[in-house]
Order: sequence, then structure tokens, then C-alpha cells
Amino acid sequence: MKKIGYAIALAIVSSLGGAMAQNVNILPAPEQLVTDNGSYTLNSGAGIYVDNKLQRNVAETFISDYRGFSGVNLEMTGKKGASIRLVTDKTMEPEAYRLKVDSDGITIVAGAENGFFYALQSLRLAAGVEHKDEIPFMEISDSPRFEYRGLMLDVSRFFMPKEDVMKVIDCMSMLKLNKLHLHLTDDNGWRLEIKKYPKLTEVGAWRVNRKQELFCDRRNPLPGEPTPIGGFYTQEDMKEIIAHAQKRCVEIIPEIDMPAHSNAALAAYPHLACPTVDKFIGVLPGLGGANADIIYCAGNEEVFSFLQGIVDEVAELFPSKYIHLGGDEAWKTHWEKCPKCQARMKEEGITHVEELQGYFMARMSKYVQSKGKTVMGWDELTNSTIPEGAIIYGWQGMGNAALKAAKLGHKFIMTPARLLYLIRYQGPQWFEPTTYFGNNTLKDIYMYEPVQSSWEEGYENLLMGIQGSMWTEFCNSTQDVTYQIFPRLAAVADVAWTTKGKKDWVGFVKSLDKYLYHLDAKGVIYSEAMYNIQHKCSAENGVLNLQLECERPDVVVRYTIDGTEPDSNSEIYSDFLTVKNECTVKSATFVNNRKMGKTLTLDLGWNKATAKKVISKNITDKLLTNGVRGSLKQSDFEWTEWYTKDESSFVVDLEEANTIDKVVIGCLTNYGMGVHKPSSISIDLSEDGKNYTCVAERKFSKDEIFKEGNYIENITFDFEKCDKVRYIRVRATDAGMNPENHLRPGQQSRYRFDEIMVF
Repeated sequence: MKKIGYAIALAIVSSLGGAMAQNVNILPAPEQLVTDNGSYTLNSGAGIYVDNKLQRNVAETFISDYRGFSGVNLEMTGKKGASIRLVTDKTMEPEAYRLKVDSDGITIVAGAENGFFYALQSLRLAAGVEHKDEIPFMEISDSPRFEYRGLMLDVSRFFMPKEDVMKVIDCMSMLKLNKLHLHLTDDNGWRLEIKKYPKLTEVGAWRVNRKQELFCDRRNPLPGEPTPIGGFYTQEDMKEIIAHAQKRCVEIIPEIDMPAHSNAALAAYPHLACPTVDKFIGVLPGLGGANADIIYCAGNEEVFSFLQGIVDEVAELFPSKYIHLGGDEAWKTHWEKCPKCQARMKEEGITHVEELQGYFMARMSKYVQSKGKTVMGWDELTNSTIPEGAIIYGWQGMGNAALKAAKLGHKFIMTPARLLYLIRYQGPQWFEPTTYFGNNTLKDIYMYEPVQSSWEEGYENLLMGIQGSMWTEFCNSTQDVTYQIFPRLAAVADVAWTTKGKKDWVGFVKSLDKYLYHLDAKGVIYSEAMYNIQHKCSAENGVLNLQLECERPDVVVRYTIDGTEPDSNSEIYSDFLTVKNECTVKSATFVNNRKMGKTLTLDLGWNKATAKKVISKNITDKLLTNGVRGSLKQSDFEWTEWYTKDESSFVVDLEEANTIDKVVIGCLTNYGMGVHKPSSISIDLSEDGKNYTCVAERKFSKDEIFKEGNYIENITFDFEKCDKVRYIRVRATDAGMNPENHLRPGQQSRYRFDEIMVF
């Protein structure tokens, strides 16, 4: 992957007020920053003065980090006149700090270890890129907006080696993030050694090899299949990770998911599932299909003693005051018919199966609390009685389910999937590795404001902070993970730290470039999607209007329309392009005449339907005649979708009479996401838009519809030439529910078209 060298980073860091003129680019943005002309040089041998052990620990970490970045060797010293002086002021909040750089050197004042650490991170980011030993003259007074500033890392679906987790800790702590929520257990792997239950890692940490398929396309394991994929952290490994995090003021919060997402544990100890389960229980390599409904049996008393034994070791191992118990996405399929679960409900006076989960979580929460820990859980806990004192993570949609907990006085953390899930696409999907759903771009995250004006009084005081959540379904390497995390985690950090209402997108991206240079120095792979172009092509009055957009505010978009590669001499895009016939538009972003993003290639086809009006109730149907074919990324903004049990239809108005004999419709199959052909498609023609004649129809068998794979198919309708045709109506009937052997059994199938082509 191409990386931005420091010369380019300097080129795109232009002035913005006094701070930017001094190249003081710090993430997250400090509360107060004043700069002056000049800089202080930190030569090798320069000293750092500390007056206590905590300061010494922080200073030693800084010496190591700064040497790795700049090559400058700093030394600890007992001389009060040293180049860097750490001074304790116990009246200050633990995470606050003051930093001053002038001709006399660098003075840092803080009340605790955290404040000193954060001040030194600001110092690292303020250092020059070309002259890394120079620190600009400045004064900073700073403190965080939120106490909880987090990253969730899913190491169950992809097991990340210990050393790589520690490198992520290095990178997140530089951004003053202070919580690493480790998702240690799920259907796809158990990642923590529990000495009382060795099979959790002997069996539960390993799964079959389906790496050649996307996560959503992976079939479940068969009995006896080899299970070579996985890994786990020994308790000694985890102690090492925790110690590394503590040096960087990061608290590790363990998550042991229950009662669902438990196939890995139940593969090791299957007797803890409901006795109604009649399927092989294995560690799942993918979504799991119907097997995802295999969860801990709420009526089996041994389940609770088993989980309590796990909590005993987790509570002892992790110094964090929190333990996350999951509680999400628990299918009650087996609980509803399990005799043990039904007996439990009768015994406890529970009339609804959802409250059985409330019982389960309350019981485990009380045990966690008996260990002196605070319980955390996902927002599904609000579907029943919330365990006393539990902290809720709002994740579904915009995270608003957490407000139900706030209404009852519970503290909460916002990690809305629609903005802070880092598994989603981070830029134009044409260039990105395949993942789920839509886009959460760098700018989307940066502009997020967690506190909404519609909130009731008191909610804001219960909001602990925010978290970026990295689920690793589509990751097969550490590079895959860091590519998704960075640089968006910098935007998460800025939202979590910086004063409310202090948004400066231009200033943020300038500061980001300095941070990315540190990632380069550490060899961390990250995305440059922020330099890529998102297009929007719309049909209007017989022409196509093509818009090109990049979220970086400091780039120039250049393009060609003859199929050649754009360069620094190509036309500059300013407004929109009007396209009247078939052509190939290529575009890319440039900074100082150097190409930065990938080339966007749009092959704009042309046929009798192109740029013509589409009459439909589906607002996305206007894409059907915009000349642009969709990609295999089902959410790339070029696919129309129907998700209905009823017949759907749309009409193309050719605007004048035509002679036609062929209609072609582009159709997507994405098996893992339940996208399939409809059961039938009919083509009707009309002169007046009122009276239609069916000229072609195709029906598809179940085998044709539910064929596995991810592919685009041109469905062609040939018929005898028809004259005076102005209106073309397409009718489609859905294929019903996905069959039982499907990876999404029993879910409504849906179909997607990208273009209608008329000849």
C-alpha cells in the first residue's frame, strides 16, 4: 500500500491560524492552545526531570516512544533545570495537564500519571516531521470531555497475536483513548485461557478453515473436520498485555459474552446447551445460520456454576473495575421449548421468555458484583429487567436503546453501529475490501455529536463517553484489522476528548497527517480512503449529471473522459459533468500535482433507457437508468433493492416512441447476505402508459434463485420487434423466505437491480 511520505505530509499541512503556522498539529484538539514563534530543540542527551515514581514510569515510556520516532536519545536526570520538567499539582483532575514550551525548555504540570502521559503524547505529535527534534513554542491547557474514550477490539472472530494487540494499544494511547474493550468470546472462538476449564481453549479456540470464503458465505463445520484456525491468550500473555496497556494509561475491559454468542464454549462443553439441541455444536467459522440459536441453557444450574468459575478467573486476572457480559442477540428458539428452561420460568414466576434472559443476566451480574466489579452489557439488556447498576452500550442503529437505561438512571456509553462501527465501509466502496452494510467515513465519525438536543434532562450526565467498535468478521490478518481501525479511530478520539461544539474539519485533517506519520514509523497499515472519490450519477432531462466528491477538503479532483489515466495536467473538476453519450470517465485526487487517491473509473454505458425517467414507489429506482453498473459491493449506492412479499414494479418512460426487441436487467446475487433473484420477472410494453402488453417473462427455479456465490447476472429478455413503444414496465415477484439449508434460514429474501438496458 502506498503511504504518504513526510514531504507530502508537510505539503498538505498548510497554515490555519497561529497554531497551524507553527505546525502544531495535535490530535485530539486541545482545549486551549496558544503558539509563539520559535522552537525548542531536544538533542540526544537532553534530560527529563521527575520527582516521583509515577512520573518516572511515564517518562521512561516517553523516552522509548520518542526514540523510536525521532532517533533522539533522552535521559532521566535529577537536575531541576533539565530540558523537560514534570511538576505535580494535586489540585488538577487526573487526566488534565498544562504544557509550556519556550526557550527555557518544556514544563509539564499535571495531577496524576494520566495527565503527564497525555501531555507527553501532545509533545510527540507537536514535534516536527522534517526536524523531529524541534518542538514549537506553545502553551496548552487541556482535559478530556468524556471519562470513557474507547476502542472495542473483536479478537474472537479474528485472533490477533499478542504483539499486534500491544501495537494497537500504542497507537490508540497516543490519541488519549483510555479503554480497550476486548471481545474475548463468541461463536467463532474462545480466546482466553481459563485454567478451571481447559477445553475452552483446547476446543473452543479453534475452528475449520473457511478463509477462502467471505465470513457471511461460510458453511458450518462438520463433525471430525480439522480445526487449524484460531489461537488464544494464556493468562501470562494477558498479564503482559495488561501491563503494557497500564504503562500507556489504557484500561483493558474483558467481555465474556452470554447467554448467546456461545457456540465456541458449547463446542467444548456441549452439555451446557439446552437438551432440545439436536445439531452438531462446533466453533462457527461464519454467521452460523440456524446454529446461531444455540446458547447457554438458562434452566441448567451447571451453566451458572460454570460461568461463575470463569468470572472468578477473569476478575482475578483483570485489574479493571469492569466486566462486560454481552447480553446481545440471544435467540430464544431453544429456551421456548426446552423443558429445563420452561421449568425455570415456572419456578421463578416468569411469564415471558425475554424476562428469562433478564433473570439470567441479573443472576450473573450479582455474582460479578460480588467480586467487586461493575457489570457492562449491550443495549439488548433493556429488552427485559436491566441488572442493577449495569452500564449499557448503545449500539443498535444510533444507539438510542441505551436511553431506555438512562431513563432508569443507568450510566451508558454510545457506540452506534450507524456511525462508530469500524467494520463498515470507510469510503467509496469500489476501492474497499468487502464488509457489511453502508459507509461510516472518517468525516461521518468526526462530525458525530453523541449528545442530542432531544435527550431528556439528566441523560447527558449519565453518558460516560463513546467507543469505536471493530468487529473482525472479514479480517484474516492484523493488517486487515488496522486498515479498518485507522485513521477513523483518530476521529473517534477527537469526538471523545475535544470540547463539545469545537468542530474544525480542515484543522482535523491537517492534524491527522502528523498522526499518520507516526503510524508510518511504526509500520501500521491504514486506509487512505479519505483520498478516494465518491460519485453520484443521476438522470435528468435525457442527460446524466455526474458529481464527484472527496471528503478531504485540501485536494483537487482531476478527470478525463477519453479513458486515459488522469494526471496533473488533466481537467480540474469544479461542479458537475454533463454526459450525453457513452464514455469512460476517470478521476483522481491530487495534492500539489501529486496523485493521492485511487483512480475512479466509470464506464458510462448508453442505451435507449439511459438518462430516462423511472416511475416507481422505490426512491432508489432512479439508479436504474443512470448508466453506471453496480459492483459486487451490495451497498455501493448503485443497487436498487426490494425487500417485500408483494409484487413490485417500475416503469421506464422512453419519452418518445421507439422500436425495441431486447431488455436486459442487471441482477445481483449475494448469497451470504440473502440477496437473490426474484422468482419471476415480466416485461410489459405500452404506447400510452395505460394499456400494457406482456412480451416476455422469466421464471426461476429454487435452485437457480438460491445458488451460492456473489456475482452479477445480466437477465436478458429477447422478443419480436415492437414499434411505437414509449413505456416499459418491469414486474418482479419475490422468492419468499430463504430455505432451511440457507446461511440465513427463514429470512425474507431480497433482490437488487443495478441497471435496465433497452435495445
